[in-house]
Amino acid sequence: MRSIARSRTTLWLNRFAWFTAFATLLLICSGGMVTSKGVGLAVPDWPTTFGYNMFFFPFSKWIGGIFFEHTHRLIASTVGLLTIILAVWLWLVDPRRWVRVLGVAAGAAVILQGVLGGLRVTMLKDEIGIFHACLAQAFFGLIVVIALVTSQSWRAVAAVAGRGKSLRVITLVTTGFIYLQLALGATMRHQHRDLAITDFPTAYGQWIPDTSPAAIAKINAARDTIAMSDVSAAQIWLQMAHRFGAVLVAIGVIWFFLSAQREKICPLRGLSTA
Repeated sequence: MRSIARSRTTLWLNRFAWFTAFATLLLICSGGMVTSKGVGLAVPDWPTTFGYNMFFFPFSKWIGGIFFEHTHRLIASTVGLLTIILAVWLWLVDPRRWVRVLGVAAGAAVILQGVLGGLRVTMLKDEIGIFHACLAQAFFGLIVVIALVTSQSWRAVAAVAGRGKSLRVITLVTTGFIYLQLALGATMRHQHRDLAITDFPTAYGQWIPDTSPAAIAKINAARDTIAMSDVSAAQIWLQMAHRFGAVLVAIGVIWFFLSAQREKICPLRGLSTA
């Protein structure tokens, strides 16, 4: 009976972890909407909302950009509460110390993320927004890892991770490429220069863009005719790095897939019952 009760507790813990991961994904999408619509400062104060306790801000005032920013804050608060519950639950029922540490790390990360979001509003610094965006992706990955390691299929996943040093290296390298790509994308977005290059796959008609002062002046003159803001050479090269990063990510993912097939490992098979 005790083993059955433990199994049920583990099952509900895993479901709760996946629910927290889904809520986190929703939060990231909400944050993306705030950035895309340029309404991150629609609410100028924090942690209050126009002087109100954010949980009691009148619904009638949820209009325009305020709707997106205030909704993002409420979802963030919900994710914070869910994460703290998850961390406490893990600490109480999971016998694996390293999993409990993951829970504590998630709790610390969600608190830091909330503080960064608030500082982005009060200090008006894009650099904080970039770090806020990068931490959001890392936090989401951490919650997904917790959901995986609390699932019944974790042994299959562990077998995938442990069956060969080369596959582990490929996994880590590819993950690094993906995170670097996310950081580059966040930097572009928070500098409001995600359209520093207006054509694709070339860059202003060239595979390797000319970013000499004369070329930049010509590019900005052409951008002025279509009411786009000026760009610098650094912003163009940042977008070129982002494009090159996409190639590295694609190579890494294909490399991992082919290596897993060669070793007769199907990573998704063990996850299908998660």
